Amino acid sequence: MARPRRFDEERAVDAAMRAFWRAGYEGTSTQDLCEATGLGRSSIYNTFSSKHDLFERALRRYMTVKNATIFELLDGDQPVRAKIRALLWQVVEAPEAEPLGCLVVNSTVELAPRDPEVAATLREDQERRLAALTAAFESGRRAGDIDKSKNARDLAHFVNATIAGMRVAARGGADKSALTAIATTALSTL
Repeated sequence: MARPRRFDEERAVDAAMRAFWRAGYEGTSTQDLCEATGLGRSSIYNTFSSKHDLFERALRRYMTVKNATIFELLDGDQPVRAKIRALLWQVVEAPEAEPLGCLVVNSTVELAPRDPEVAATLREDQERRLAALTAAFESGRRAGDIDKSKNARDLAHFVNATIAGMRVAARGGADKSALTAIATTALSTL
């Protein structure tokens, strides 16, 4: 008879998510995962089957948490410019306890070129965010908040790339004033 699990799987996935977010997939060893989650190797492998499986769960968890905030904001009643400003300022005002950068961006650079499963997950995630941003910009165009000559999908790509770039800049050491300047410049293009 198998022994019952004595840990919270979701907490373990959250802890692994933070470890991967800080160091990347290759930079996170099994020992790092044991230390982050408080689990032994056998518990990790019995529950998640592999480092890759745990990474995929952690990546999906990250996407779920981050996207919930984005989608809630984009579904709100504010004008589109206020929504985009709030999205950009989420990067500017990122909590200090949060690892720098973005697990999605980091994974896109590190794994997507050589891991088809992760690449497909990342493409699906990007498409969901682009669809939500496009809908917000279309709504803004109809309301007269956005110049009707601007393409909503193009603006969605621009904002998505700007946010990713800001997260990379933050990870590279950009301070709050630099991030604010990037966000302010991006807003001026709308």
